[in-house]
Amino acid sequence: MSTLEVSNLNDGTTTVATTYITNGSAKAWVNFNGTGTVAIRESHNTSSITDDGAGVYSPVFASNLANADYAISGTAMFSTSVNAHFVSHGNNSGAGGTLPTSSGFKIRTLYVTTSANAQDCTIVGLSINGDLA
Repeated sequence: MSTLEVSNLNDGTTTVATTYITNGSAKAWVNFNGTGTVAIRESHNTSSITDDGAGVYSPVFASNLANADYAISGTAMFSTSVNAHFVSHGNNSGAGGTLPTSSGFKIRTLYVTTSANAQDCTIVGLSINGDLA
């Protein structure tokens, strides 16, 4: 296998340092259906998702990250609801949550009313930024 080593990429107009690309790009992302049988629609570096109960999911990375100090951002939508949904770390109990590992993490999709209740969502999108192992 060959290795290509460059410090910058140029498209003829703009020059970008390769560290910007390797450090700033999402190391994993996934868009999945979180209702019924959980199914990944599209993804990068996400091998599977486990349905751990109402609104609780555990994505698993195809290639581990360097450590558990990565950032997760996400969106969630329930198709028949106009109320807000959001993504949170943690388990269904809401007490303490589950810490991420280098191989994956657990999230809850929460339905926002006077209290936040975990609820399955038809569209869940997650983006993970950190360092690959």
